[in-house]
Amino acid sequence: MNASKSPGPLAVTLPGRPCSAAAALHVVGEKWALLAVREIFFGNHRFEAIARNTGAPRDRIAARLRALEQAGVVERRPYNERPPRYEYHLTASGRDLAPVIRALLDWGDRWVNEVPPVVMVHDPRNTGERERGDGEPRDGHCDGGGHADERERGEGSGHSAEGPPGERGRHSHRDEGAPGEGHGRAHDLDAAWVCRTCGQEIATDTLTADVRAPGWDRAGPLPDRLPGSLPAERH
Repeated sequence: MNASKSPGPLAVTLPGRPCSAAAALHVVGEKWALLAVREIFFGNHRFEAIARNTGAPRDRIAARLRALEQAGVVERRPYNERPPRYEYHLTASGRDLAPVIRALLDWGDRWVNEVPPVVMVHDPRNTGERERGDGEPRDGHCDGGGHADERERGEGSGHSAEGPPGERGRHSHRDEGAPGEGHGRAHDLDAAWVCRTCGQEIATDTLTADVRAPGWDRAGPLPDRLPGSLPAERH
């Protein structure tokens, strides 16, 4: 997203209108690719968990993970030497897809699901702890997703074009000059991702997923929901 960055190794000439959206979809636009990114973002780094939680055929998700690795969206890290085993982690490129996952969650909450199965929780105190992997919201967090009635009023979407410098779409202004001088005339969009609850700009390492779908937590289906498992005893 840096305006001075040179074209990536996967830059290709695509049919139709030249557009970065088309170029991005060429890399991550396939369903299983984005769902794999979702699972890794949720903290599920091992192949078995990614395959199970996406519902993808194993050969298909393996191919998508290889493609994402080649694209520089994910990277493999060894966690076992004998036999060799690897986990998948998001690179800086992959972490920059967090707003895309969030936008899809918002759209699905508004237009598909009656009750949000997953709500993104924003805790500014979690900066630098994204890879902890516990995925538990902390006390004092703000619900970055808002509620359905808030979204109907245009509130709680977590997206704003204003906010302090930080992790934002970094498109340079057409008119050179000090920041803010473009107000009142057309200029290139410089969008920020801001939490409307706390007013702070969102970094990906301040987000966790609060899974509210019955029978699931952030790691995947609960043990009594796995195929072949016995119903949990009720006390």
